[in-house]
Amino acid sequence: MNKVILMGRLTRDPEVRYTQTNNTLVASFSLAVNRRFAKQGEERQADFINIVAWNKTGEFCSKYFKKGQQVGVVGRIQTRNWEDDQGQKHYVTEVIAEEAYFADSKRDGDTSNFENTFGSNVSENSEFTTSSDDELPF
Repeated sequence: MNKVILMGRLTRDPEVRYTQTNNTLVASFSLAVNRRFAKQGEERQADFINIVAWNKTGEFCSKYFKKGQQVGVVGRIQTRNWEDDQGQKHYVTEVIAEEAYFADSKRDGDTSNFENTFGSNVSENSEFTTSSDDELPF
């Protein structure tokens, strides 16, 4: 099984490009993911992990993710290699995002473009909405 779950901060805004063959959107960005423990007397270290998001996931990331924002990504690890014009081989390991989420807590007075655009529509169309007359099972 190849499954990765990460939470970290974007080190830069997502970079968008389109494939030459069928004009598919691809968004790339890097996450700074803190290591779980720090050695005594040292600062906590972070790993910088390259993320690639395709199609709708890539569109979502490019539209709503910004540098410094904390996000969650679920995906898979993929490796690839290529040879450049000088004959030098290059290897890269990256995470292909299958799902992407906001992980920042909402700050007072802070409204994101996502909430302004989709906030009311998401709850209205959700099958889990309740009215004040509904009884909650817990």
